[in-house]
Amino acid sequence: MSLAGSYNGGNTTGFASPAADSLEGPIDLAEILDLRRANRYPVRVSGEALIERGILPGDILIADAAAPPAHGKVAIVMVHGEVLVAQLAYRGGEWWLRPGRLGDVGQVVPDDAEIWAIVSGLVRTSV
Repeated sequence: MSLAGSYNGGNTTGFASPAADSLEGPIDLAEILDLRRANRYPVRVSGEALIERGILPGDILIADAAAPPAHGKVAIVMVHGEVLVAQLAYRGGEWWLRPGRLGDVGQVVPDDAEIWAIVSGLVRTSV
């Protein structure tokens, strides 16, 4: 007996997908990265100084201008009119900028420099 000719699909009930609990709605990067706060800014990286730290040219850093400087954090610093992205180090009572390249000891943050923001996140738009 063949059933192929008698099936019309009208008596099916279907079932919920077992993966339905794992589905996520649209991802809102502004919410995840807290970009609606007044002191948060996305900043695109243009140099290669922090490649060893995993920060690549074209990455977007989330800069928090209200975060306090901290040893080991990546910071955006204004030095003599130039914008630098470097890792902060605190040694001997002074802040140092470490570019991230192995073997480079970095430089002391000059008195006229401004630690503008601390990087709190990173978005990579290509892999």
